[in-house]
Amino acid sequence: MGNILNVGARSLLVNQKILETVGNNIANVNTPGYSRQTVIVQNVEGQFTGGGYYGNGVDITTVQRNYSDFLTKQATLMKSVAASDATRYDKLQQLESVFSGGTDGLGASVSDLLNSFSDIVSAPSDLTARAVALTSADEMAARFQTASNQLYQLRLGVSQELQTNVTTINNLADQIAKSNQEIARATGSGHLPNDLLDQRDQLISELNKYIQTTSIPSSDGTVGVFVGGSQALVLGTTVSKLEVAPTNYSGDPNQSQLLINNAGGTKYPISTSMLGGGEVAGLLRFKNEDLVNAGNMLGRMALAIGTRMNEQQALGLDLSGSAGTALFKLSALPNGYPADTNALPGTTLSMSVQSNPSGTSQFAASDYEVTFTSGTAGTIVRTSDGKATAFDFALTNPVKIDGLDIQQSATPATAGDHFLLKPFSTAAGSIATAFSSPRGLAMASPVTATAGTANTGTLTVGGLTTRSVPVPPAVTLNFTSTSTYTRSDTGATVYTYTPGQPIEYSTAPPLAGWSLTLKGTPQPGDTFKVDVNPYPALNAGNAQAMLSLRDEAMFDGGPLTDGYAGLMAEIGIQVQSAKSASTVSNNIASNIEQQRSSVSGVNLDEEAAKMLQYQQAYQASGKMMQLAQNIFDSLLQSLGR
Repeated sequence: MGNILNVGARSLLVNQKILETVGNNIANVNTPGYSRQTVIVQNVEGQFTGGGYYGNGVDITTVQRNYSDFLTKQATLMKSVAASDATRYDKLQQLESVFSGGTDGLGASVSDLLNSFSDIVSAPSDLTARAVALTSADEMAARFQTASNQLYQLRLGVSQELQTNVTTINNLADQIAKSNQEIARATGSGHLPNDLLDQRDQLISELNKYIQTTSIPSSDGTVGVFVGGSQALVLGTTVSKLEVAPTNYSGDPNQSQLLINNAGGTKYPISTSMLGGGEVAGLLRFKNEDLVNAGNMLGRMALAIGTRMNEQQALGLDLSGSAGTALFKLSALPNGYPADTNALPGTTLSMSVQSNPSGTSQFAASDYEVTFTSGTAGTIVRTSDGKATAFDFALTNPVKIDGLDIQQSATPATAGDHFLLKPFSTAAGSIATAFSSPRGLAMASPVTATAGTANTGTLTVGGLTTRSVPVPPAVTLNFTSTSTYTRSDTGATVYTYTPGQPIEYSTAPPLAGWSLTLKGTPQPGDTFKVDVNPYPALNAGNAQAMLSLRDEAMFDGGPLTDGYAGLMAEIGIQVQSAKSASTVSNNIASNIEQQRSSVSGVNLDEEAAKMLQYQQAYQASGKMMQLAQNIFDSLLQSLGR
């Protein structure tokens, strides 16, 4: 009879604990990271009697959480990738809003400025037309500055977000280390602390939202958490802190890197390419790549347009007959940023735009990394596409590359020195009109070409371009036949005339003076004279040259007015690519999370069914104990008789 009571008591207790566990599952159905728990029971070994073995009921082995290590790690990984893609997509959308189209866009202001010169062509001395052109120049410069400031504000916001995220990462790492300590202590009981394990897994999952990690378990129940491939963030109860710092070129404010500070106080940089997923990886990629590229494209536009228009302005005469001064103020190109590891005192690299011919059409929207292998020689790498160019300042100083002159100071470098060149980083934010008087616009050509009064042929001017100012003394072309001529400045030398082919004042580079294109057929004795323009107020030759800049090949072979459209298209392509990546990674993360939840999550219908099942078992166990009590009472009564 005692065995019946024991079996009933064990059954009652076991079913009570199972019902408690089911209730706990239901209570935590919405708890993040909670894994459904199951009571594991086993049969109690039977007792031998002469009639065989009689069972002793049931007992609890342990409480087990339903958990898949593989699915948990996969879900955590894909959430990290999805967080990185979503963060970059969100920031790229903000970047896209900086470069709006339509009449309020930067591209429209560039077109308005160039088109405004057409009114000056029609009326060279009209101050109203000149004022409209100067106002358009002010508006274009203001829009460049606005776009540059918006990029700065976006960069500042990303930097602050990076700092916040790194602080959160360090806090989560501290909590994981504390969880490791508690789990290691609790594991000594011989049973796994399910709730603590769930809490630690949830902390790791939250950590991966910010930075992708790899978890490796230890025999004592703790886990090691690694970032950047192999850098230990948490080892047992020891935490290495992360921090955001400038790159090795500490003078460059536009890029950042992630450092890990280990327990010994040594800081190691973590390559962005090794970070994998997480918001920090998305933010660093956006700041170091997308924002830098956008800034370079914007700065290239500002520097190319401002420089090219200044060059053309310098080839004209203003209303007072003076040579044109710069239309736009542009800051000097910044010196190269030396790496923190460079020897001191070190060399200095300065930059300027190539002139005569202008280097503006050769600009590549990129930074450049310079590595010295000796005091003067080394390699320049264009960061946008990795193209490498060898140099030796001892042979050529300055070195010419992509429309830029790069010059080394007198102090030689040390082998292994590195520099970062950012030629376009300040152009958009510094561009502004250089004067306020419409009379200062140099719209007149300093040279004119006039046909001789006694000409009998059909010669006409097809084009006259100023190459340099001041212009050289007057030159008269004397045609000796329909296909030959002599020049007053070179004596009896005979030149061949081809209709439509430019006649250069000087053919030796750099080109100087002027370039004259004639059409038609001359007759012997015909003349054409190229001389200083005596009436600059009535001439709009340079305004026409300004207007012609619209179609000049400028940005990657495209016309100047298409530069902004190309920038918008580049940003748009990046946004669409990031959107696709974000959608795909989010879908994959959702699918894997569903698979993980199907194993570890709480299903209320299933738990309700279990509750009914074990409630009945509990009641049956109670009946068994009641039956044992009745038998015992009957036995006592019979003995009392």
